[in-house]
Amino acid sequence: MDEYYMNLAIEEAKKAAAIGEVPIGAVIVHNDQVIASAYNLRETSLNATTHAELLAIQEACAALNNWRLEETTLYVTLEPCPMCAGAILQSRIPRVVYGARDTKAGCVDSLYRLLNDDRFNHCCDVTEGILAEECGSILTQFFRNLREQKKNQKRGL
Repeated sequence: MDEYYMNLAIEEAKKAAAIGEVPIGAVIVHNDQVIASAYNLRETSLNATTHAELLAIQEACAALNNWRLEETTLYVTLEPCPMCAGAILQSRIPRVVYGARDTKAGCVDSLYRLLNDDRFNHCCDVTEGILAEECGSILTQFFRNLREQKKNQKRGL
């Protein structure tokens, strides 16, 4: 089932890429049903907090009419950053599944292990690497295209 839901998160990431956003998608599942889905909107909203995870958490809270997202699983295409990891802990999501590691800002496994730090009052079960290659290639291609566009702009093309 993890691959199925990660594919849904990948579809969200593709929506982000289609509008020029960094292609990160998230889906939250409760009782085998998707209750929230989102993708990055920082460039569109001009708001640093509109990461896919945070938008999905807000939608899931509304769907369950509760800030505690117990018995849910968050699927996200890229390892969460410190802001998103904090929101995951605060919303009490018990399980997080992510695709690609983020060696520059990841706070689940790469730079820090915030979701498994027992000094917090909540910890998460984490599964990493689900469809990691697909998740990573969407990001790689997006940034490759962005660099090419910038290069062409400099040349006046």
